Amino acid sequence: MQPFALNYARPAVELESTTPYVYDSGLQLNVLLDGRVAACDHALLRELGTTTSTAGSKTHFDD
Repeated sequence: MQPFALNYARPAVELESTTPYVYDSGLQLNVLLDGRVAACDHALLRELGTTTSTAGSKTHFDD
């Protein structure tokens, strides 16, 4: 017998997007391409909401 939810489950949609920052393991922060800390860029935070770290748990934020 197949569980009811499997009739309606769909894989998550992968959006093609690029982040304007990268993780710097030395600083342990997300940094912009020009070297500034991403969490200090107010325009970026207004646009994205947060700068989620890609190193480890997705529940940690740099800002």
